[in-house]
Amino acid sequence: MTGRCLCGGVRFEVEGPFEAVTQCHCASCKKLSGGVGTVNGRARSDAIRILEGRDLVRTYQPAEGSAKTFCSVCGSNLFGGGWPESERCSVRLTTLDEAYPQKPSKHLYVRSVAPWETLPDDGAERHDTRSG
Repeated sequence: MTGRCLCGGVRFEVEGPFEAVTQCHCASCKKLSGGVGTVNGRARSDAIRILEGRDLVRTYQPAEGSAKTFCSVCGSNLFGGGWPESERCSVRLTTLDEAYPQKPSKHLYVRSVAPWETLPDDGAERHDTRSG
């Protein structure tokens, strides 16, 4: 699988398929996505290779939660879960060049769902925090 940021400065590839696909509704994911959260594919960090734009990649470590990695030019949120230091990380499905066919199997941090949000009735597991 290949992906890129909005400006195209960062290009990457991921050996797939993902171990799991989840949607996170935590406060950090809402702020960095500008929406209702992020949809993520779980992968081994060493399965991700930056093809172009490594010098544009920046990581932010919030006070609570895992590190978030983004393009310093356009701000596209690329990876979460502590990439590349952690053994496993999250790839933002919105950055993939081709639509990933698997739907999320879990909704995480549903305790943070805002009153104006509507969780889909999609049969996915729901967890108040991170699932095990």
